[in-house]
Amino acid sequence: MKPKLIQHLTIPIIFLLCACATKQKNILESSESQARLRSIQSRVFDTTDRNRMLRAVIATLQDLGFVIEDANAALGTVTGTKRNLYTLRITVSIRQKGVYQMIVRSSAQYNLATIDEPEPYQQFFAALSKSLFLEGNQIH
Repeated sequence: MKPKLIQHLTIPIIFLLCACATKQKNILESSESQARLRSIQSRVFDTTDRNRMLRAVIATLQDLGFVIEDANAALGTVTGTKRNLYTLRITVSIRQKGVYQMIVRSSAQYNLATIDEPEPYQQFFAALSKSLFLEGNQIH
C-alpha cells in the first residue's frame, strides 16, 4: 500500500518542480525584455523645472496629434490618445533624477498592445527635445 501512495505523490511533485523551473526561465527572460523596453521608453533631461517639463510634454503630444485625456501635475503624468483608423495611447511620467535632472518615461499602446519598437519613442523624445530647446530659447 505504501509504494502506491509514494508513486501517486511523486508524479505531482515532479510536475510541480518542472513547472517552477519553466516559470523561473520566463521570469528571467521577461526582466531582460522589460529592461530593454524601459531603456527605449526613457530619457533624462537636464532640468529641474517640473512644471516646464509637464507643459512641454503636453505641447509635444498635442503637436503630434494627440488629444490630452488626463494631466496630473501632482503625480507628474500626462495621458493622450490619437484616434484615426487605430487607437494610439501614450502615458508620459516625469520624475526627479538626482539634483539637476528629470527622467521622462513614455509608454505607448497601439490598439491595446504595448509598443516595443524604438522608433515611436525616438520620434516623441526628438520632438520633446526640440520643444524644450525652443521654449528655453524663447523661439515661438
